[in-house]
Amino acid sequence: MKYSTRQAAKELGLHYTTFHKYLREKKIPLPEVTRIAGVRVRLWSESDLERVRKLLPKIANGRKTRYKKKQSARSNQQSVKNKRTQARAPAVQKKSRKPKKK
Repeated sequence: MKYSTRQAAKELGLHYTTFHKYLREKKIPLPEVTRIAGVRVRLWSESDLERVRKLLPKIANGRKTRYKKKQSARSNQQSVKNKRTQARAPAVQKKSRKPKKK
């Protein structure tokens, strides 16, 4: 069975725009172009979909992945700070200067 690009995205559990973005960024290999009634289309076979399924876990998941990396970096920084933190004297507050009234 052959799938259109929109159907292939649905089969893979991706939104069409996300799938198209991966194609545009060349993260996913494109199938051969086929002409149907003078129109060029890309038809996805089962083997094409299997190849993409194997690639999907390797493709970073956009914002979610970056957010997780950021969170783990923050937790690492906090754990390092906690190890280095020692008791310190409180900071001295500067007094604000108000102009004197005449």
